[in-house]
Amino acid sequence: MRENGIIHLQSRLKWVSLFLILLCLFLGGCAKKPVSRMMETTAYCGCSKCCSWERGSWAYLKLDFWNRYVSKGKGAGRSYTGKTASGTYPMEPQEGFFSVDSVQRPWLIPVRLILFPWYFLPADGTIAADTKYYPFGTKMYIPGYGWGVVEDRGGAIKGPNRIDLYFDSHADALQWGRRKLPTSIIKP
Repeated sequence: MRENGIIHLQSRLKWVSLFLILLCLFLGGCAKKPVSRMMETTAYCGCSKCCSWERGSWAYLKLDFWNRYVSKGKGAGRSYTGKTASGTYPMEPQEGFFSVDSVQRPWLIPVRLILFPWYFLPADGTIAADTKYYPFGTKMYIPGYGWGVVEDRGGAIKGPNRIDLYFDSHADALQWGRRKLPTSIIKP
């Protein structure tokens, strides 16, 4: 009798666990499908040409040259912090330790682990877009650039087909130039 009760309980647990697994897969397992769109991409960096800031203020006769001030737009004369419109610091995407580059150049693995441990995890780059169409937090994949997140907006970035990609150096931003690329978009 007792064995029949245990067998019956085990079969019920199998059915309950199968039901719970199917319920989990049905309710929360599927991610949003990315939307693909042809986008016109440009590049920017944190330099004074790209972000419209200048050293020193005329209020102090430019003697405080170590400080940076916004030189154009609504915030002209305010201190320039270097933060994006969403309040984060911009960054270029990083592939991380487990990338194609690690497979192509395995002799650099010890150097990366010892000297650059902060590059171990991948990181998304910063994208400036029109927040009417792409709210902050929208993820995009741009071929040749990688994954990025919309964290900024720009004065010249208008419409659903235009984005601006952040680079660490002005030379890299100029090298990128202006490109029309198919972009995968995942809204938050």
